[in-house]
Amino acid sequence: MSDEITPELAALVLDAQPFSKLLGARITEFEHGRAVLEIEAREDLLQQNGYLHGGVLSYAADNSLTFAGGSILGANVLTGGFAIEYLRPAIGRVLSARAHVVESTRRRALCRCELVMVDDDGEKVVAAAQGTITLLG
Repeated sequence: MSDEITPELAALVLDAQPFSKLLGARITEFEHGRAVLEIEAREDLLQQNGYLHGGVLSYAADNSLTFAGGSILGANVLTGGFAIEYLRPAIGRVLSARAHVVESTRRRALCRCELVMVDDDGEKVVAAAQGTITLLG
């Protein structure tokens, strides 16, 4: 596919998003049908109880779902919609949003994401999301 996204292009696309830069998001894995986005759990991203804010988790789900879908459909994609379920408070050092394509057509991809908090003691799934990524044009 001529519109195929390389890991280098994916990193450039992420870097071109001002909000992603504000959060310090980075793509740590990118391959056909799969993308992993990570964010350090900085103090300014926490909510009043000291947990990583749900909006940060939601952003990470949205963007990792879109990158996973784009790895199949090409660069010209947007999120058609997604749902997220928060399972437990997001406590840890790093948020890892691990998305993969479940099924795709020529114009749409159904993707799922596990949001995992990583700490020195290991990993815990704190939320899960599912969404549809749509090819534009």
